[in-house]
Amino acid sequence: MLPDWLSSLGFSEPIIMGILNVTPDSFSDGGKYFDSQYAVERGLRMLEEGAEIIDIGGESSRPGAVPISQTEEISRIIPVIESILKYSANAKISVDTYRSKTASLALDAGAWMINDISGGLGDPDMFSVVGSSGAPYVLMHMQGIPESMQDNPSYTNVVGDICNFLQKQVEVAKTFGINRIILDPGIGFGKLSRQNFTLLKNINQFRELGYPILIGLSRKSFIGNALNLTVSERDLPTVMLEMFSVLQGSSIIRTHNIQNAIVMKTLVSEINNG
Repeated sequence: MLPDWLSSLGFSEPIIMGILNVTPDSFSDGGKYFDSQYAVERGLRMLEEGAEIIDIGGESSRPGAVPISQTEEISRIIPVIESILKYSANAKISVDTYRSKTASLALDAGAWMINDISGGLGDPDMFSVVGSSGAPYVLMHMQGIPESMQDNPSYTNVVGDICNFLQKQVEVAKTFGINRIILDPGIGFGKLSRQNFTLLKNINQFRELGYPILIGLSRKSFIGNALNLTVSERDLPTVMLEMFSVLQGSSIIRTHNIQNAIVMKTLVSEINNG
């Protein structure tokens, strides 16, 4: 069940979040929408296809990615937010950033939600910025940093360790007035392939924390490793795992292929109403 603050906006499960990377080096579509005009066109097209949230990122967080400057990140993101809202004033835009200044400027430009891969650890001012704005906040788990997170991820118990981290960071976020929280266990962010499947198998444990769960697994390497598929060949297994995630209780699916996700959402609705 979605919390009142989401259902009151007209959302129905699963909520489809489209990925819009305004970067030259993201693992799946790096460079494809680096030109802001193409990025805006892609964002508007995803909305037409049925995406309910557009998640805009200006810095790649793929394994091995090297950080860019905050100035560069801002220059990539803000014009795209403004242009999408110019053509679609009611669009719900999420910004994928761990930097508080980027988040603040994005919210001022009309972004609706902040999606923080660091879970509040990347910038000590992030919680205060989000708390003062009242914006929804995606609190994600990541072990390490993108540049080195896949070198040697280690857990005592991958599900328990991540649940503990999320619970701890939720309590801190709430002290800053952040109440509209979404949790993301961080598929692929400092996890071995088998650990990612373990997380998907145990989504119910993350649900027990009491917040909506976002799952972002679209085209990721653990799918390719399991099936020996290139990035361009991963859309079918992606939507299969997305449907599994929804049936396990995930509320938001962050994905590249909106058309596949809408088919999945329709089938889930048929199952639930059957």
